[in-house]
Amino acid sequence: MRLVSLLPSATEIVYALGLGDDLVGVTFECDEPAHARSSKTVVVGGRDTRDLTPTEIDDYVRTQLAAGGDLYTLHADALAGLAPDLILTQDLCRVCALPSGHVDDALDHLGCRADVLSLDPHSLADVLGTFVEVAAAAGVPERGRELVAVLEGRLAAVAAAVAGRSRPRVAVVEWVDPPFTAGHWVPDLIAAAGGEAVAARPGQRSVQVSWAELVAPGPEIVLVTPCGYHLDGAARQAEAVLPYFPDAQVWAIDGDGLVVRPGPRLVDGVEAIAAILHPSAVPPARPGTIKRVR
Repeated sequence: MRLVSLLPSATEIVYALGLGDDLVGVTFECDEPAHARSSKTVVVGGRDTRDLTPTEIDDYVRTQLAAGGDLYTLHADALAGLAPDLILTQDLCRVCALPSGHVDDALDHLGCRADVLSLDPHSLADVLGTFVEVAAAAGVPERGRELVAVLEGRLAAVAAAVAGRSRPRVAVVEWVDPPFTAGHWVPDLIAAAGGEAVAARPGQRSVQVSWAELVAPGPEIVLVTPCGYHLDGAARQAEAVLPYFPDAQVWAIDGDGLVVRPGPRLVDGVEAIAAILHPSAVPPARPGTIKRVR
């Protein structure tokens, strides 16, 4: 089975299922595991935004989408040369990865025969379900069930540790300029970690909001988890939210590693968030995953 992953979370799923040797193509953003990008053929490219501010990135995204442009480029010839059997893609977010329709069109044009599996979870339970889907599509269904069982066991351990404790009000800031609140599976992570997500959109898309909307519910803890950033970038952006929440704890989290990518490490995210919300009840988070800004 020759696999191609067109989104970073799918690459993580493939490796978690023990299928790394079957993976032949990835995107320029597939950085977990770190060697995936260097050892596989990159079939999707895009603009390097590392030197742009959050405002500049937001402006770029809005301008491209308003003009009907794409944020990602499919290297169709490279894809065809890999002769994939299964391609993993998504339709959940045009900002996060190439939509599956673009892939289907390219395959039709190239005359390439491959199954295309679109992964579009909206909740934490949905995310776990995608692991089973990928494993089944790759011909190893038992590996998906085994992976989910292990992850569900870890979630159950957190639930038991925080049971009966008061649930602090938690606001998650997924982007800071302009501010976006958290949607899809992120509120589920807060609930699983023993918190109450406020100003959130469970199961729905993240949307731009005002700072007043984030402040109004009176969050006790604010988590800054910007999409596309690891801990250092999140910590820099967390500084910007401090004036809006003078009475709350403010934490930065490795957004890409623990919160925004719908892959196996979301369970690491639940454990890390639980360590913030209930530090006396669960083990401390791994170094390099969270940082208290105030």
